Amino acid sequence: MLPPMPDVLSPPPISLLRRTLWCAGISLALGALLVIDWHPWWTVLPRALALGLAAMLMFTVLERWPASLPRWLSRWVVQIIAVAAVIPLGTLVIYLAGTDAGAPPFWQDADRWTGFLTLNVVGLLVAPWVALAALVRHKDALARHQALAFALERSELERQALEARVQLLQRQVAPHFLFNTLANLQALVDSSSPQASVVMRHLVAYLRGSVPRLQQPLVRVEDEIALVSAYLELMHMRMPDRLRFRLEVSAETRVLGCPGLSVLTLVENAIRHGIDPCEDGGEVVVQVRRDGACCEVCVVDDGRGLSAAAPGLGTGLQALRQRLQLLYGDAASLQLQAGAQRGAIARLRLPARELPA
Repeated sequence: MLPPMPDVLSPPPISLLRRTLWCAGISLALGALLVIDWHPWWTVLPRALALGLAAMLMFTVLERWPASLPRWLSRWVVQIIAVAAVIPLGTLVIYLAGTDAGAPPFWQDADRWTGFLTLNVVGLLVAPWVALAALVRHKDALARHQALAFALERSELERQALEARVQLLQRQVAPHFLFNTLANLQALVDSSSPQASVVMRHLVAYLRGSVPRLQQPLVRVEDEIALVSAYLELMHMRMPDRLRFRLEVSAETRVLGCPGLSVLTLVENAIRHGIDPCEDGGEVVVQVRRDGACCEVCVVDDGRGLSAAAPGLGTGLQALRQRLQLLYGDAASLQLQAGAQRGAIARLRLPARELPA
């Protein structure tokens, strides 16, 4: 099941503290300019600050309320108009509240009337533009937020598609091994071979090791080698006089990760296309060593070789190459080459990364 889609349309969180500090700074800066030619600072600065904070409060409230507006009316228009309306109304409230009891109205005092008009004009010239700048900045932040959310969602979907593809390829490989093994077992049963029951026991051990790995893109090298050993024992029971094998695994590679069934794919390919067609059989050598930042797996056989093999890659190797590309990209490689005298060498190189148990 895919994870829920992130709410990319919701705006990014707004820092009210940062907005308040910006508003207070702009208000006090404008108030300081007015102090130069008009009234003492202890009168002007509080008025400018109160007016600026009132405009900011109205701007912030209208970001969320009302919850819905008519389609023909944009919210930003409402915010700009409301901020512009707060300036004269707020100034009027400030001057009415600042008029002493019994004193004449402020509009009858030339100095106070001039201060009222000045504060209104400056507020109306600055506040709507500050609000518009805040809207533009917020829209830009929202666009970046949505772009990031969509990028994260795309990355998650690509990751899930990759995992699904890897699991599909693993499920293609596992039946391929199983069908070949069951065919070998049936041949022993048909010939009434006493080895059939022993082969069956090794088959059970093989399946116990391989089936749980179908859900794991990566397994430890030591677990993969244990599975390879069970498979080779199984094949040795079928052709005891024609198959010899050796496992040469360095201790430092046992905790490294590798794609599940990857080494087994190379071993099965060596037996099926190299050892099995030869009347005298041959030997399969599995070597795993660390080469700097890489883990190198070599499966060497002295069987029929590549020249006489069927053209193209089998199902297992094709699926393995696709899985390597999906899991590692260009950091992993799979090479097939002819042996020095006979047989073939399959060389698998992976990034050497430890895998937790």
